[in-house]
Amino acid sequence: MATYLYRLGRLAFRRRRFVVLIWLGLLAAGIAGAVTLSGPTANGFSIPGTESQRAADLLNERFPQAGADAATARIVFQAPAGQKLTDTAPVQQTLDRLAAAPQVAGVLDPFTAKAISPDGRTGYAQVTYAVPAADVTPEAKDAVDAAITPARDAGLTVEYGGDALQPQDGQQLTEVIGIGVAAVVLLITFGPLIAAGLPLLSAIVGVGIGATTISALSGFIDIGSGTPILALMIGLAVSIDYALFIMSRHRHELGSGLEPEEAVGRAVGTAGSAVVFAGLTVVIALAGLFVVDIPFLTQMGLAAAFTVVIAVAIALTLLPALLGFAGHRVRARTRVQRDARPTLGRRWARFVTRRPLAVLLVTVAGLGVLAIPATDLRLGLPDDSTAAPDSTQRKAYDLLSEGFGPGFNGPLMVVVDAGTARDPQAAATGTATAIRGLADVTVVSPPRFNPAGNTALLTVVPTSGPSTTQTHDLVKAIRALPASGGAEVAVTGATAISIDISDKLGGALAPYLALIVGLAFLLLMLVFRSVLVPLKATLGFLLTVAATFGAVVAVFQWGWLAGLFGVSGQTGPVISMLPVFLIGVVFGLAMDYQIFLVTRMREEHVHGAAPRAAVVDGFAHSARVVTAAAVIMTAVFSGFILSGQALIREMGFGLALAVAIDAFVVRMTVVPAVMALLGRRAWYLPRWLDRLLPNIDVEGDSLRDQPPAPREPELVPG
Repeated sequence: MATYLYRLGRLAFRRRRFVVLIWLGLLAAGIAGAVTLSGPTANGFSIPGTESQRAADLLNERFPQAGADAATARIVFQAPAGQKLTDTAPVQQTLDRLAAAPQVAGVLDPFTAKAISPDGRTGYAQVTYAVPAADVTPEAKDAVDAAITPARDAGLTVEYGGDALQPQDGQQLTEVIGIGVAAVVLLITFGPLIAAGLPLLSAIVGVGIGATTISALSGFIDIGSGTPILALMIGLAVSIDYALFIMSRHRHELGSGLEPEEAVGRAVGTAGSAVVFAGLTVVIALAGLFVVDIPFLTQMGLAAAFTVVIAVAIALTLLPALLGFAGHRVRARTRVQRDARPTLGRRWARFVTRRPLAVLLVTVAGLGVLAIPATDLRLGLPDDSTAAPDSTQRKAYDLLSEGFGPGFNGPLMVVVDAGTARDPQAAATGTATAIRGLADVTVVSPPRFNPAGNTALLTVVPTSGPSTTQTHDLVKAIRALPASGGAEVAVTGATAISIDISDKLGGALAPYLALIVGLAFLLLMLVFRSVLVPLKATLGFLLTVAATFGAVVAVFQWGWLAGLFGVSGQTGPVISMLPVFLIGVVFGLAMDYQIFLVTRMREEHVHGAAPRAAVVDGFAHSARVVTAAAVIMTAVFSGFILSGQALIREMGFGLALAVAIDAFVVRMTVVPAVMALLGRRAWYLPRWLDRLLPNIDVEGDSLRDQPPAPREPELVPG
């Protein structure tokens, strides 16, 4: 592989104008497509095949009037302290305006529906829209603000919530934070402005192509609102990192006396090989999300994997072309050293390898303590209970909980399929009676039948909130009820859908983990020609994931240091798709650092260094650039903690912490300690397996044994 990449690097160097024009053309095409073809993103979550989805599909088929997929909103009215909600005039004015608002199919009067709290102070109106939540227009949302003005002017407290009125996540410059930090780190690492700017420039081009392509595709397929942001987050981080590793090796080759073209070829042939395999591990981890069999999660993974592929292609072609324009100007500044003191990386590696067992035990124990909160991990989907405390959605949620009980924020829709029942009415009534006898039930509405009389709908209000274990148990209990009169019972609604998604994701963790670990183990065995090194890499990844999950639970579920991260008053279950997606992304990124760090150790070992010396020398060569890459990636992910979307906020925190733990604790401490303990055994590979595995030459041995290729004439278009 090293030879092919060497030739590719030199080709891109010689035909640099042509290569740059191709990539700029792709960027221009992506921008044009995004401007002219992009469509709205979707906010909904559904999993085909789950009971809640089957029940919703049944309602849409037999009982479309129920609006199972229709967006809903709740307008909550509260009289001042010491008063009751008796003046109906201002409330009626609000209801009349809501009924005339765009896309509204119906409004339920709180007085006629008896939706008034026992103390008479609080009431709510249910608004049903004619479209799903993802299709509610900004004009329809703005009409709600205008409609509630009469009631507020009359002195009432009026707040609203529901899936129809979820706020749009405003465009935030979170990525600019990461780019700014990346620029500073690159300047510190490389010195000359042009050397620091080229990795950043190539990364911006790559991310721009990926982001605009995904945006253009949204005009043809439904793309979740979190998909472009996650793709941008991951694409930006790996693009800068991959360019940084190749740039670092290029400067090393220039410093050894090679001409720029030869230095580019050798940098792409050696560091580029590591970039290819690092990118493959990330793509495997992200694309492997298809095994979870959840469409929106698969979509996120494929979109992010696409940006990683673009990042690898950019690093192998566009960066060498840009280096062709830069020539010798990217060389490191010559520094006069008064002594020959070893670098910080070399001193740290010597410290770890002198006391490997003690360092390993202390590090693993510390990560184990950090992982303890993960044993209390609870999963769920974001709702109004985790909205910002000063938002109208959160205020409406709190008012309903105060006036009616927390269960009113998460009613269950129970569907009674009485098509085969002898007496549909008796079957539905019997089901309602059985549900009333269950624990944690506050209200069960009378059965409401469709015009054909073969399907009934019950609304069940739990005593507990929608994200509690009690409500989860109630859904299971309803589904476990014996058939009444031959009718089949199913549960749907936002709360049931959230429970089904969480259960499906929880059950998919094991097969997903087995898939990516198995494939990546084979890939790493090809790279390192070892059995123990891939095993060590996998165990280190599990340490990182466990510690990261522990920190996520402590902050977002328990509320520790919540104010520091801007989530004070917004704690609740961890977003249900976060663990599986975090596992995929973190595994890919962890293998990045494993490959970049250990390939240099193997390179030293292959060229005759003693085991411990190979660890120290390889670490010393790679530590600076791996540290810079980790700081950049942590900064990029940290910027997304400021996002208004709960998934993006938690993902940014989890990825930033995971990168920091994996790079600075696992790879910089556990890896050299274990490698020192293993010695030569680290590179053990059975002979029969050595004969079976192809030699992909990641270390670039084929390049070391040949003299520099003669400089070929440049081919310039025109």
